[in-house]
Amino acid sequence: MRLAAWAHMLGFRGHFSTKSHAYSITLGSLRADRAAHQREYAIAAGLLGTKDGHVFTTGWGEPIYPDTVTSLMTKLIRANQQLPHARLHDLRHLHATTLLLSGVPVHVVAARLGHADSAITLRVYAHVIRSAETAAADIFAQAVTAAC
Repeated sequence: MRLAAWAHMLGFRGHFSTKSHAYSITLGSLRADRAAHQREYAIAAGLLGTKDGHVFTTGWGEPIYPDTVTSLMTKLIRANQQLPHARLHDLRHLHATTLLLSGVPVHVVAARLGHADSAITLRVYAHVIRSAETAAADIFAQAVTAAC
């Protein structure tokens, strides 16, 4: 997905940083795409973007107040009657849960979330991993039954 069309509006004063002070791979991609967009825009308009590495910024490169992003998501969800209520942080959990249920290794999910240790991911998403283990046991049982 190409984010350059709206990446100039992203920034955020590092509020996506985790306790390990690591940023997820997804945010790295957003930052890289935003930087490319800013270079193109700076060449075209003769302006320079922020050098602070913000993900969410105003059109002129200043960081925006963090609640602005949260309120924008709320407005978008309310505008679409088919979507259930969700907080911005819920997208983080949706992302992690989807990856874990799709079979992505825990250490990869932990890195994407910026967790310092996979144990954090295992503790927070233990219920997801348990349901995946149950499904794996069912698949194994079906394979054994089919082989007999």
